[in-house]
This record gives sequence, structure tokens and C-alpha cells, in this order.
Amino acid sequence: MSHKGCLSVTKYFLFIFNVFFFILGSLLFSFGLWILFDQNSFATTLGSSVFALKIWSYIFSGVGILTMLMGFLGCLGSLKEVKCMLGFYFAFLLLLFVAQIAIGILVYTQRDTIHARVRVYVGEIIQNYKLNGSLTDKEESWDVVQEQFQCCGWNSYVDWRENHAVASNGSSIYPCSCRNRSQAGQPLTNHTETRKPPERAEGFCVAQGEWPVYKDGCMANVQNWLANNIITIVGLCLGIALMELFLMTLSMFLCKTIGPNYDKLARYS
Repeated sequence: MSHKGCLSVTKYFLFIFNVFFFILGSLLFSFGLWILFDQNSFATTLGSSVFALKIWSYIFSGVGILTMLMGFLGCLGSLKEVKCMLGFYFAFLLLLFVAQIAIGILVYTQRDTIHARVRVYVGEIIQNYKLNGSLTDKEESWDVVQEQFQCCGWNSYVDWRENHAVASNGSSIYPCSCRNRSQAGQPLTNHTETRKPPERAEGFCVAQGEWPVYKDGCMANVQNWLANNIITIVGLCLGIALMELFLMTLSMFLCKTIGPNYDKLARYS
């Protein structure tokens, strides 16, 4: 009797938990589509680049689809006691768990290589940042990074002196996204045409003497942000990993307890 009670509790707990997962996946997928089809409104409201919003829309949509699939397999497999669905559910969770560990090890062991590649990537963006014409997705995204983190360049603001447009103008212009708004005395004069959203600084501004920009580079600010939030990031990853282990244990217990009865799959198909 206690064995049947334990089996029922496990089955319905796994079912209710995965119903929540399916609903969460549906919301994430819908939110991703909303961002994708209404990028300009989100860009204006959040002050973010359209390219970054497009990436986030793909992430939300992909995570939503995977969460819905996992919820579907867990719900139907536990409620109808279909062993093959529970097996797929366990394999899916195991794959996610192994992938998370592999990504964590790869990021930790290759952190110097990642740092060097990011430095080269940002350096190319800064050097090739155009004076005239519409900005590329990379340039627009870097403007957002500099404005949000209140930084300039990768190592320091001196990196922008290597830009072709700045060098050809005798350092009389500077990137508007680097402007330190706490420094008074210089009106903001945009040298290039500003695209939407207007609240976000883009392009180059005319300097009247010394550049009124942030002196610190974005590398130090990003590292400080990671150091200040490392406990939250590690706690979130650890919580997700423990939840996956817990669900894998429940699914394997249920799969082994219900017995080798495959007639239910044909019955409910």
C-alpha cells in the first residue's frame, strides 16, 4: 500500500511540476516571438540595440520550445505511465546536465583564449566604427555596452584614438556613447545622424577640448560586474543543476517502478 502511495505521489508530483514547465515554456516562446515582431518598441523602451533584442528573441524562443518539449514528455509520460516518454525525458535532462558541465569546464579552462578573442573582436569594432552612414549591428551593440557600463573602449578610452575616423579628424570627435554625462560644460553636438531610439547615444560627437568621456575601459567594468554577481550566477547554475538531478531521479524511479508494460503507449496513441 505504501509502495503504491509513493508511486502515486511521485507520478502526480512529476506531472504537476512539468505542467508548470510547459506553461513556462509557452510564456518564454510567446515572449520571444513578441520581441522578434516588435523590436522597435522594445528598443525604444529599453534603450537596447535591435541586434541584441533579436538575439534575445531567438534565445527566449529556443529555450521556450525546449522547455515545452520537456514539459510535454514529463506530463504525458508520468500521467499515462509511458516508459519510452519517461526515458526520453530522462535522456533530455541528462543531456542538458552534461552540456552545462561541459560549457562550464570549457569557459573556465579557455578563459584566457576567450578574453583574447573578445579583445580582438572589440578592437576591430572600434577601429572600423564608421563616421557616416548607418551603424552595423556590432557597432550599435557596442554603443549600448559602453553606455550601460559607463565605460569607453576595451582597455581605456585611448583605444578610440586608433579609430580611422577619429585619427583622420585629428581627435576632434569622440564616440557619443562614451560621454560622461556628469561632466558639465560641453553641449552634446552629434557629428553623425542619430538613429532611433533617440534616447540612446550613437555615432561621433564634436569635442571642444578634452574628450568628456569615461576614462575606464569596458574590460574592467565587465570584470567588476561579474565579480559582484558571481555568487548569484553560481547559485542559479547550481540550482538548475540540482533541479535537473532531482527530476532525473524521479523519472528514473517512476520508469523502473511502473514495470515493462508498453501496452499503454498503444492504448493512448
